[in-house]
This record gives sequence, C-alpha cells and structure tokens, in this order.
Amino acid sequence: MSSSKDAVDAIIDQWAEVRPDLDTTAMEVFGRVYRISRAMGDRIDKTYARYGIARGEFDVLATLRRSGDPFTLSPRQLSATLMLTTGGMTGRLDKLERRGLLRRSPDPHDRRGLQVTLTDEGRALVDEAVGAGLAVQTEALTSLDKEQAGQLADLLRQLMAGTQPS
Repeated sequence: MSSSKDAVDAIIDQWAEVRPDLDTTAMEVFGRVYRISRAMGDRIDKTYARYGIARGEFDVLATLRRSGDPFTLSPRQLSATLMLTTGGMTGRLDKLERRGLLRRSPDPHDRRGLQVTLTDEGRALVDEAVGAGLAVQTEALTSLDKEQAGQLADLLRQLMAGTQPS
C-alpha cells in the first residue's frame, strides 16, 4: 500500500479542516475514478489519433469487430450498444464509410433497413488500434501486480453495478 499523498488526498484534507463532520470516503473513491478516467481518456485519444480515428469512431469499429464474422450490425444495434442517438451514429458512420472502413448496404431481411459491415481495411485498422490502446492501458496498470489488478477490476464491477439505474 502506497503512503504517498495525491491531489485527492489534498482535497480531502482541506474538507477535513473546514467540515470535519463529513464522511469523504465517496469523494476519495470517485475523485480518483474521475481523474484516472480523464488521464486515460486523453492517452487513449492520442493513441487512436495515430490511426486517424477518434474514440467514438473506434467504438463503432470495435463493436462491429466484436460482433464476429461477417462483422455486420444494423445502425439500430450499433446505436443501442454504444448508447448513441441515431443522429450521432449517422455522423460517425458517414465519416467511417468515406474512409472505406465500413460500408452500408440494404438489409436483405428488411427492405426498409440497412446493415453496416466492417471492411477488410476497417478490420485491419481496428485490430491494430485495439492492440495499441490495450498497451497504453496495460502500461498504466504496472503499479499493480496481476492479483491487485484483478481485485480492482472486481471491485469496480461491483461499484458499477451499484451505480446503474434500476
């Protein structure tokens, strides 16, 4: 266990001085979660920028890639998975289609529908980008051993479950 103080500790100490009655445990946890999220988000954004994509575009490509062969989903399925409006999804799809990373085509099972398919170029790009992103994330975990990282993942999963709307 590290005894070095961080920026969140300084904030907690300040609150303890002016409001010793407050239980700041939640602030300690979520202050660190927020700061880690911001720092890692910035690192991941820089990593994906090397591939000419933003994080949101990576998410679309990765969702198609994870869906398995033939790497095809409907725009509605993509929107639901990524929690995006259809308008937000359309903009991402337009940009990725212009770059040749995916293609839209009529859905053979629904005359009114479309399907979105990852192209070979899109698959190659997302496979490289996911490896690069994981390398950045893995590097950030080097201050923890494998068991600690697993414990942290379990605790965060439990915390996340408790913060989801019922």
